[in-house]
Amino acid sequence: MPECDSRAKLSAVVTRLFSGGADAGDSVQEDDDEVAVEDDYRCIAYFWQGRDAGNMGWLTFTFSLQKRFESMFGDKLEVVRMHQQQENLKFLSHFEQKFIIHQGRRKQTSREAGEKQPVELFQLRANGSPLALRCVQIAVDAANLNSEFCFILKVPFDSEDNQGIVYVWLGKRSNASEARIAEDIAEKMYGQTHSIQIINEDEEPNNFFWIGIGGRKKHDLHAEYMRYARLFRCSNEKGYFTVSEKCTDFCQDDLADDDVMILDNGDQVYLWIGKKTSDVEIKLAFKSAQVESHVHTVYNYAMHVLLQCCDGVGWAVCSRT
Repeated sequence: MPECDSRAKLSAVVTRLFSGGADAGDSVQEDDDEVAVEDDYRCIAYFWQGRDAGNMGWLTFTFSLQKRFESMFGDKLEVVRMHQQQENLKFLSHFEQKFIIHQGRRKQTSREAGEKQPVELFQLRANGSPLALRCVQIAVDAANLNSEFCFILKVPFDSEDNQGIVYVWLGKRSNASEARIAEDIAEKMYGQTHSIQIINEDEEPNNFFWIGIGGRKKHDLHAEYMRYARLFRCSNEKGYFTVSEKCTDFCQDDLADDDVMILDNGDQVYLWIGKKTSDVEIKLAFKSAQVESHVHTVYNYAMHVLLQCCDGVGWAVCSRT
């Protein structure tokens, strides 16, 4: 199963795509025709870069591995650079809804004597499309649980061998298909070394589960903003002012320092202003956001102006208040 790391320097996936071919009901073609079909293809080399990774891996790829691919495939090769959380659906489709992203670097092959295996928590989350489903490692904290998602918690035993219990936590409002995928991912990741337990929200074991996750805490009971959130970019880079909607699979990385962003979460409209935004863009974007609020006055929308801080603005603004 393909897995990536947030600090990975290089993750390249090479895909050969055939532009034509015979259907199951077609008659068998001559040998010359089959050779022609085989020659009619193109290859895509995806370079995936984790959010915490530097650009040295990309430079190494362009001056080494990419040249090797070019010698193999020639003009049939297309190189596509992907950043974490910015992957397109064609790339994600190769993982068949089992795209796993780990924190930190690749797994260590060996550990020091007596070093305990870490507790790991993964969240399954899809933005806008089932193809955009990702299994992302997050901080081990019970406050990160949410009733509308599925989570995978790995709790190792206090022993040197790589064994433990893996809990597949299913929220009350979680999707049934995502629940099945979570079980499948847990089985493939840890099935050979850990016992797998499927638990529903409010049916957790009183001891080992809550001890492993760091203690029982309050968590969000809904994520309705996931169904309504829309992100718009306000820019005049083309010489005139435009408001364009970003794809549904957006994240904080889509914020542009030199533009204004409008976030509509179905309950409120937020105006996010980048540091390098011009006064003209701010005025026009504010007017556009007022129009958006006026259109949805029946839902009692509220207007909020958020200024970008040095550490960036998290998507906590999406939650209802």
